[in-house]
Amino acid sequence: MDHGITALATALGDPVAVRDVVADYTDDVERVLGYGYRTVHRAPDDVGVTDLAVRAGGRALDLAGVRPHEVDLLVLALTDLADYLYWDAAAATAHRLGLRRAEAVLVDQGCAGGVTALDTTAGRFATHPDYTTALVVGACRVVEPYWNRLGTHSLLFSDGAAAAVAVRGAPTLRWRACHTESDGRYADFFRMDLGGGAHPFTPGGPAPEVRDAWDVMDHFGYDADRFTGFAEEVDDRTARAVHRACARAGCAEEDLARLVLLNDNPKVLRAQAELIGVPVERTNLALAAEHGHLGAADHLFGLADLWSSGALNPGDLVALAANGRGMHWSCAVLQA
Repeated sequence: MDHGITALATALGDPVAVRDVVADYTDDVERVLGYGYRTVHRAPDDVGVTDLAVRAGGRALDLAGVRPHEVDLLVLALTDLADYLYWDAAAATAHRLGLRRAEAVLVDQGCAGGVTALDTTAGRFATHPDYTTALVVGACRVVEPYWNRLGTHSLLFSDGAAAAVAVRGAPTLRWRACHTESDGRYADFFRMDLGGGAHPFTPGGPAPEVRDAWDVMDHFGYDADRFTGFAEEVDDRTARAVHRACARAGCAEEDLARLVLLNDNPKVLRAQAELIGVPVERTNLALAAEHGHLGAADHLFGLADLWSSGALNPGDLVALAANGRGMHWSCAVLQA
C-alpha cells in the first residue's frame, strides 16, 4: 500500500524513578532493580487510558496539520482494560477528537497491538480506496487495583500513549510490509479470571487479580527447562516475524537501520537483537530503560523518538517487532 506516516506524537504519565517507588510495589526490590529500568511513568488517578489516547492523537493531528473532519479511520490499540466495560474505547476516543465521520477500530492484541494496528490501517487503505487519512494510537494505562505494574513480570509498565497520522501517498515512513502470527496455546497467560462472562464480579466476592509470571511458571509445572524453552520460543518467533516481514518487504535483517522492539529489559532486548542479527545499538534499549514499557504504545513511541531526534535518514528501513499477550508475534517494516 502506498501510504506513509506524516506526524507522530506522545502523551505520558508523570515520571518517577524506579528506585524511589519499587518498595511500594514489591518486597523483592533487588530483583526488580536488576531489570535495569531507571524510570516509569504513572498517570494521576483521574487520567484514564482514553485521556492519554486523546492527548497523543490530538497532538499528532495538530503536527500533521490535519483537521478532524479529514480523518477517515481511527485505529486504537489498548494493552489493559478500557475505562469502562461494555464500552467502545475507540469510538469514544474518536468522538472526543471530533472525528465525526471516521471509522473507529479497536485492537486488543496486548503489547503487540501497536504493530498490528499499523497492519490494520494498511488493510483498511487497501480495501477502502476512498480512505486517505488515518490516525493510529497505541495506549497503556495500568489498572493498579487489578495488577502490579512493577511485580507482574520482568517488564515494568508505564502509562502513556503514542499516535501516528498515516496518509495515502505520503513519502515519509512509508509502509512496506507486515507479518503477524498467533498461538492460542498461551491465551490464558496473564488472564484475569474474575469479571468476565465465565465468572462475573459478585458482591462481597474475592478481589479480581491478573495472573502473573508465577502463574506462567505453574503452567509449566515449575520446570525451569520448560519455562526457559518457552522464553526462547518467544524470542525465536519474534525473530521469525522480523525475518518474514523483511522478506515481504524485499530486504534482509542486515538492511535495517533501526529495530524497535518492546521496551523490555536489557537482557531480553540484547537476546532478541542478537537473534535477529541487528546490533543492539540500533535498538530501543536505552529508550526502554529511561521510560519503561508502554504496552501497545511502545513501537509508535520508539518511532516518534527516532523521527523527532533526526536519527533516521531518507531511505532508512525500520522494523517494529513485538510479542504480546494472546500470544501474538508481529513485525512491520517502514521506510523513512
